[in-house]
Amino acid sequence: MMEPVAQGKIFMVSLGCPKNRVDTEHMMGLLQERGFSMVSRPAEADTAVVNTCGFIRSAVEEAVDTILELVEEKRRGLLKRLIVAGCLVQRYGYKLAREIPEVDGWVGTGLVERLPDLVCGDRGGSDGRSFSVPFYIERPRRVPDHTVPRVPSTPFFTTYLRIAEGCSHRCSYCLIPGLRGPFRSRTLDSLLEEARRMAARGVVEVNLVAQDTTRYGKDLGDGASLEGLLEELARVREIKWIRLLYAHPEGVTERLLELLSSLESLCPYLDLPLQHVNPRILELMNRRPVLETPAALVERIRSRASRPIALRTTLMVGFPGETEARFEELCRFVKWARFEHLGVFAFSPEAGTRAARYEGRVTAQEAERRRNHILRLQAEILEERNRRMLGLTVPVLVEGPCPESDLLLQGRTREMAPEVDGRVLINKGTGVAGRLMDVRITQTHPYDLVGEIV
Repeated sequence: MMEPVAQGKIFMVSLGCPKNRVDTEHMMGLLQERGFSMVSRPAEADTAVVNTCGFIRSAVEEAVDTILELVEEKRRGLLKRLIVAGCLVQRYGYKLAREIPEVDGWVGTGLVERLPDLVCGDRGGSDGRSFSVPFYIERPRRVPDHTVPRVPSTPFFTTYLRIAEGCSHRCSYCLIPGLRGPFRSRTLDSLLEEARRMAARGVVEVNLVAQDTTRYGKDLGDGASLEGLLEELARVREIKWIRLLYAHPEGVTERLLELLSSLESLCPYLDLPLQHVNPRILELMNRRPVLETPAALVERIRSRASRPIALRTTLMVGFPGETEARFEELCRFVKWARFEHLGVFAFSPEAGTRAARYEGRVTAQEAERRRNHILRLQAEILEERNRRMLGLTVPVLVEGPCPESDLLLQGRTREMAPEVDGRVLINKGTGVAGRLMDVRITQTHPYDLVGEIV
């Protein structure tokens, strides 16, 4: 391996989902391997790198705003170089390269390993197009594994383990297969090696991510499966909590539910994006259930009496063809299912998707109204659910001081995923960040709980 040489200071910005954060951590690892160091403010850096999300319009707008802010820093002489990477480049790179000439290099999702070359000022290009700056885009093929350097950006006790990359589903509203390529699993050996390294540095919570975690291993042809991976990960004793995110409804097997109900280190938590419940809307989304309806699936999961499984789902409102009657059907489903956690998105017509060409589009204002209505329903459900927690003592992963007040600590139960779910605010007792500690719940709110360390 080449000896690191002092190369300069990097200010890194990561936008988007946890899967994108894993990419950012690999980027930081590759840069550090080449001798670069990371800083927390652009004023301290020679180079800024923005790892972008380009999934929906709001993510694109956030990414462009961030790039333009750093362009202004460069104009003021506070930065020497600005590099843009990730999904936005994969989607709009050629257009952006012409419209924002202040950017010194562009790299898509398929050539992350070229990032250090760009930062070093490589003037090459990968596709023969004529640009005044280096430009690297190709179809994503490789999945960064344990051999690719990675620098953690999460607190020392928690992290994300990406078990696969890309997607082979063809949802009519989604661009991920084009941005990330087809579904590609990592090998079991690679994942176990990375998990052991995580445990060795003090990680106690591992959150499994992929575009579809339940599809893991089916493309490898060696018998690998999500269930087998979970059983092997559970043998890494230092890891106390393993949480499954981004499961596909068609991949929830009886064996998976049995493991969620029985393995002590596997959190009784399932992130299951259902998107909708109406059969016609699901058909238009190209998510028509093959094995069972969303209601039947929820009922099957809820029937695991040995240990209740907390459910998180994501719903989309305002999809073309969502009449008022179909929206009311979705509302009744939310009231019936009583999800522990729920996110709602308004449909975004993305160029290049089939759904963007569908008729019967709902206005943006109406879609936002529907989103807010479901969030109000969910708040009422959570308020009632959380009241049942009053007086109970539960294990909580202490995260450290609450950002809003140094007088409070915060943490999460095993039914709360990082960054997207609620939290437990601790107002009494001495807590240690990264430790699992018993907390008695003394107050409840729709999204957060309050308690004291026992």
